[in-house]
Amino acid sequence: MPQAELLRITTTILVAWIVVILIWERVAPYRKGLSLFRDGFWVDLVWYTIIQSYLLKILIFDYIIAPLQSRFDWSDWQFVSDWPVWVQVLFFLFTHDLYIYLFHRWQHANKWLWRTHEAHHSNKEVDFLAGSRSHVVEIIINQTIEFAPIVLLGADPAVIPIKALLDAMFGMFIHANIRVRLGLLKYIFNSPHLHLWHHANYREVFHANFSTKFSFFDYLLGTAYDPGHAPGNEPEHWGLYYDYPKDYFLQHAFSIKRFDERSLLKYRWFAWYYNLRPAVLRRLKMGSKKPRQSSHVEPENVT
Repeated sequence: MPQAELLRITTTILVAWIVVILIWERVAPYRKGLSLFRDGFWVDLVWYTIIQSYLLKILIFDYIIAPLQSRFDWSDWQFVSDWPVWVQVLFFLFTHDLYIYLFHRWQHANKWLWRTHEAHHSNKEVDFLAGSRSHVVEIIINQTIEFAPIVLLGADPAVIPIKALLDAMFGMFIHANIRVRLGLLKYIFNSPHLHLWHHANYREVFHANFSTKFSFFDYLLGTAYDPGHAPGNEPEHWGLYYDYPKDYFLQHAFSIKRFDERSLLKYRWFAWYYNLRPAVLRRLKMGSKKPRQSSHVEPENVT
């Protein structure tokens, strides 16, 4: 299948999946009352999902993977090239998920790596889009390690868009504000119930539920936290226990140097920047609420 056609198919599936998740969150919410346009929605959509993803895709594929591919001879390492495409996809899904589990666990245990991961836990209202919030450094590391082997080991070109689609779909699913029970499948596949506990602001889950797709890594390695679905066995608080900046650029600056963003408001340039986005959003909301002028003209009174 031509690459362009495959991309159209995967994009169509992804858009359809987003629609399904949006409806699912409204019909069967894990936490009722969560607005679609929750706090941080536009930062996650515009900066993390659109701008950051686009720019880092260019950086990772064109300036990291491509030079590695051209500079070194990988012909002796391309043992996956003769495998069926579906086997290649499963192989890279499994190996990358194992890596993510181990690296994710390390991020929670190491104070410096935590700086590259805390942004992902900063949303106090978790939904399908919250999973897109990840530090630049974290994405560069994880997606380079994810896609470089696919290219360098001689996998079929179709593996990249297929795996990227499955990653995106599963990422939305486990972060989605939906109530779903997988039964015995929960011991194999991750679920919103397990992952929403991972994002909860509770001490007992800070070192638990690290898996992305395959929950059996947590169960096998003793890091699963699953109190069940009984009433009262659900988290009530998400996010970080400390204050975290709401602005995209300040979030990255905060990972380098801790600061109180409110204290910076004494600087005029910062106050202007800090209040710019809220002011724009307020104007847009006010504009959308302006009453429409009626095109109907009342006839003049005839006396």
